[in-house]
Amino acid sequence: MMDIFATLQEDRGQFSGSEQRIADVLLNDFDFAVKASIIELAGRAKVSPPTVTRFCRRLGCRSFADFKINLAKTAYVGLRYLNPEARSTEPLDVAEDVVTKAQNALSLMHRSLDAGVLERMADRLSRAEMIYAFGSGGNSSMMIQELQNRLFRLGSRITVCSDHVLQLMMTAAAQTNDVLFGSSFSGRNRELIRCFELARENGISTMALTQNGSPLASVAELVIGIDLPEGSDIYRPTSTRFAYLAVIDILASLVAYRNRKLSTVTLRHIKQQLVEHRDGDDRQSLGD
Repeated sequence: MMDIFATLQEDRGQFSGSEQRIADVLLNDFDFAVKASIIELAGRAKVSPPTVTRFCRRLGCRSFADFKINLAKTAYVGLRYLNPEARSTEPLDVAEDVVTKAQNALSLMHRSLDAGVLERMADRLSRAEMIYAFGSGGNSSMMIQELQNRLFRLGSRITVCSDHVLQLMMTAAAQTNDVLFGSSFSGRNRELIRCFELARENGISTMALTQNGSPLASVAELVIGIDLPEGSDIYRPTSTRFAYLAVIDILASLVAYRNRKLSTVTLRHIKQQLVEHRDGDDRQSLGD
């Protein structure tokens, strides 16, 4: 799909005065531009219809009609990316925004937690012979790595994978006493959904950290649904990450308490190696 607005940004400095006025209409009043006829757009930009046609061709469109089709498709990307909100860029203001959104994400997640689901997920994770943790993309790949980071030190056997083909192969090789854990912020990861469907067919427990009502949630046996508002600031990293990380910490703590003897021994062995070969004492973080 042609990205008209990327072309506008790249060629902006080379536009003539009349072309610049057309570009300003597109950038400042997208709704009008999508609905306007060539005469209406020309009138708003104070240029002639032939000038609009030449401008459309400059952008790589065959005609004004082709231009309108590509312009309408742009809306699917998200209008907030066309004219991002103006916000303070002062360091303390940015810090307050990030921290406040993180606190809100944690609070909203905490209030929506289902204790029964947490109990069942922790129970199955604590008894699993092997935990397969799958996720793809920037956020979910990080989440499954963190799940592994939390659980291996408790004595759990866990492997993570973000490759779609390997995920399917691992699912096919999994046993009924294993657990498949998936992370997907959108819940629309088709390859992950296929793995969950296969696991269910083979009698393997599945659990997901994803959006409520998503396709992934519909095929998972146990779900912790996280639906948090992100606002319209396209530059601030997603605050939902903090909620996901907190859920992983909650599950890890519950697994540790259930497998207390194994967890204690494994943590002690790890800490002993760190003290002997890195720290020299036991003053560093507990559990890490």
